[in-house]
Amino acid sequence: MTTFDDRENAFESKYAHDEEMQFKAVARRNKLVGLWAAGLMGKSDADAAEYAKTVVLSDFEEAGHEDVVRKVEGDLNGLADADAIRAKMAELLPQAQQEIMSETD
Repeated sequence: MTTFDDRENAFESKYAHDEEMQFKAVARRNKLVGLWAAGLMGKSDADAAEYAKTVVLSDFEEAGHEDVVRKVEGDLNGLADADAIRAKMAELLPQAQQEIMSETD
């Protein structure tokens, strides 16, 4: 193998790792958004955890995060609008990234 091949493999590995970390961070963010929304709805701890799982799963319906926004907005039934949900998602993403990074250390 040449040095170029080694560098190419290293870049591919780093890209794959970064993509995996981003995927995990978004899933964690969605869980945190679900827990936040469950709190607004007055759900108990067990019900909140179950609800958060449904929010995470809702992200697989389509590309992007609008499927999560629609689900949470519909479930909140007027307790928060789409803009407030998007703002909460933006607020929680750095926290989710930090949690994921601390797990891998």
